[in-house]
Amino acid sequence: MSKLKVGVLGATGMVGQRFVTLLADHPWFEIAAVAASPRSAGKTYREAVTGRWTQPDVAVPQTASDLVVQNVREIDAIASQVDFVCCALDMEKEDIRPLEENYAKAETPVISNNSAHRWTPDVPMLLPEINPLHAEIIPAQRKRLRVQRGFIAVKPNCSIQPYVPALHALSEFGPSKASVCTYQAISGAGETFASWPEMMDNIIPYIGGEEEKSESEPHKIWGHIVKGEIVPTRKPVISAQCVRVPVTDGHMAAVSVSFDKKPKAEAILARWQNFKSDPRALGLPSSPKTFLAYLKGDDRPQTRLDRDAGNGMGITLGRLREDPIFHYKFIALSHNTVRGAAGGAVLMAELLTREGYI
Repeated sequence: MSKLKVGVLGATGMVGQRFVTLLADHPWFEIAAVAASPRSAGKTYREAVTGRWTQPDVAVPQTASDLVVQNVREIDAIASQVDFVCCALDMEKEDIRPLEENYAKAETPVISNNSAHRWTPDVPMLLPEINPLHAEIIPAQRKRLRVQRGFIAVKPNCSIQPYVPALHALSEFGPSKASVCTYQAISGAGETFASWPEMMDNIIPYIGGEEEKSESEPHKIWGHIVKGEIVPTRKPVISAQCVRVPVTDGHMAAVSVSFDKKPKAEAILARWQNFKSDPRALGLPSSPKTFLAYLKGDDRPQTRLDRDAGNGMGITLGRLREDPIFHYKFIALSHNTVRGAAGGAVLMAELLTREGYI
């Protein structure tokens, strides 16, 4: 098939740059437009990211370097050039929410890394290996927006990517409550050590909004479609603390969990080892060969060693042991700007393409 044309909104920021690198040689998609704020509009993409390129091991892709950055608010012009857009805008929710909706109303599917529409009841928030059936809400959203092709689909917050898949694999045991502490890399704030030297030799025990997202978003992922809306579950109850740590990439979660029926540790390990993603998510260009991998060493997973598992799309787990307050505790790790941001969104676009929504 001929490649679908993609526009990247917020292309000059850290996650936008990750989108550009992941889409540069994609077998299904090609970058046709890059857009950002008015201060970058009119420059070539290479000019716009000079001095602010944050992908240390990758040069600016040739397929995007000579594209002229467009003003993200020129919706009709951008929509006429693309089949869908990936959104990585660094703006207030109040600005992003109507902007994404206006792209959808211009008959342009929006694959969003932003949180603005995560709690819109008819907007699917997809982890393709877990809840691809939520894409079935899209016709109801299109009816509300009065469009034929346009829609919005969102990726969940990066903080939940390590532990939600691990708990999902154990759903038959009825996880009832969980305490989670996430140790989150500075790239999650769109920063490097050069731009945020205060993070050197430092830990900040607060990330605005992250704990609320970490406690609530899993419930929408595990929810059910009822009368044109996604109704969240109520279990497990999750208590979260989110900490910024001096690491470039990779979000780690320390999880304690109790179940309705406590399983044996061997049963947990077997469920993780034998976990099968939803068949709709298998064989996509960005699908990891192994989604969940348990590492046996007492000191694994480690951020530097394991964040790139599955080209950054895999989840690594370790240190399963009994907990004196909860039933069990374990460690989980994912790459926050690949699985947790641009890569997860590209995988979502692949799923929605295969399913016929794009």
